[in-house]
Amino acid sequence: MKKLFLGLTLILLVLRGCTTNKKSEEKPVSDLSIYNLPSKWTNQNGQNLEMKDLKGKVLVMVMIYTSCKAACPRLVADMRNIESRLPDNIKPNVKLVLISIDPKTDTPKRLKDFAIANKMDGDQWEFLRSTEENTREFAAVLAVNYKKIAPLDFSHSNIISVFNAQGELKFQQEGLGVNSQATIKNIIEEAQKIQ
Repeated sequence: MKKLFLGLTLILLVLRGCTTNKKSEEKPVSDLSIYNLPSKWTNQNGQNLEMKDLKGKVLVMVMIYTSCKAACPRLVADMRNIESRLPDNIKPNVKLVLISIDPKTDTPKRLKDFAIANKMDGDQWEFLRSTEENTREFAAVLAVNYKKIAPLDFSHSNIISVFNAQGELKFQQEGLGVNSQATIKNIIEEAQKIQ
């Protein structure tokens, strides 16, 4: 019995040591990381999360709203184009995130329906919504300006942002339908650092 107890104690100490070593190897989050933001978000599946829950992946982010008829369909097409041009071996290290600037209208169900309609319902796609205050704060981080100009219409910046696995902004693409080669290059470089 004494040998069994000593054996179990030794196993637990070894396992604890492995866990401690793993944590100490993780890179610390810098002051510039979006993972420091305390805001709460809800995704298209109704799950609640914080930005830090996305840690460990390269994040490709854009702010849209689902009732948009002008710029957003082009931004969505740009995001799908970027995703389609990523090498298969790095896709597991990338999360494509679309954040609603109209959280009142864009419920989780509406975001889910939008994702399905736009063939963006795979695991690599994340649609997020939060409070108006959290959305404004995050828009400021991305340097995205938006303004309500009608009950269901917004004027907004057209920026796709790339964050590294530590949540630090690495690159931004501005405009609609622009050549996304530099964006893809940055995503691939950051994703390869994870492997």
